[in-house]
Amino acid sequence: MSANSRRAALILMTTLLSACASMPPAPVAELVPTGKLRAAINFGNPILASKDPATGEPRGVSVDLARELGRRLGVPVELVPFAAAGKVVEAVKEARVDVGFVALDPVRGADMLQTAPYVVIEGAYLVRNASPIKNNADVDRAGNRIVVGNGSAYDLFLTREIKAATLVRAPTSPAVTDLFMAQNLDVAAGVKQQLQADAQRLPGLRLLDGRFMVINQAMGIPKGREAGLAYVRNFVEDMKASGFVAEALKRHRIQGAAVAAGQP
Repeated sequence: MSANSRRAALILMTTLLSACASMPPAPVAELVPTGKLRAAINFGNPILASKDPATGEPRGVSVDLARELGRRLGVPVELVPFAAAGKVVEAVKEARVDVGFVALDPVRGADMLQTAPYVVIEGAYLVRNASPIKNNADVDRAGNRIVVGNGSAYDLFLTREIKAATLVRAPTSPAVTDLFMAQNLDVAAGVKQQLQADAQRLPGLRLLDGRFMVINQAMGIPKGREAGLAYVRNFVEDMKASGFVAEALKRHRIQGAAVAAGQP
């Protein structure tokens, strides 16, 4: 091994040891009162999780994080599937799960404790090729009907920001484009990667350039577990700094998402 390689290895080892030393003791009883980590997995966001086409098993960065958190806590992990982020929020709020993976938002923050983000993704608009809407600035106009997944980060954001257009809510984010087509609506809003896939699946559609929002994906736990939050916050920072999140995104072939910046 060269001197440079040894130096790089030493720096990496020192960084990992420092990260481990900074982790607070795990408040296992508070984080997992049932003795197992019940982790909400949202299949409505393909950036976070999906089903293996061969086995049907959950996979994705949120699945990997849940399993690693369970490993560190020394408890079994139960993956609890949901079809929409709004359902995940309800489950965390009611403490039916111990951890969820949802976007940072002031509305959601009122119902749970949240970490800093671990992944940053983009929200985009989809229109028909023949639509007169040419850019994001054209969307919020009187008469335009925007379909969005009910209770999603995009729904919460657009509910605050849209002034002239009308919002139409689909049951889940994956159902947005189908409702957009079925009801001849003007704009579909959601995860950029999901809409790109829909544009390839259905003819005559195009994405508007750029993004209308950035979504910071974080981990959330039920209120009243403040000691647990301190531990999970440190866990998220360790997962980013160690390269775990970046490797998970690469392994699951996720494009268009970036590891969130570390917190001081």
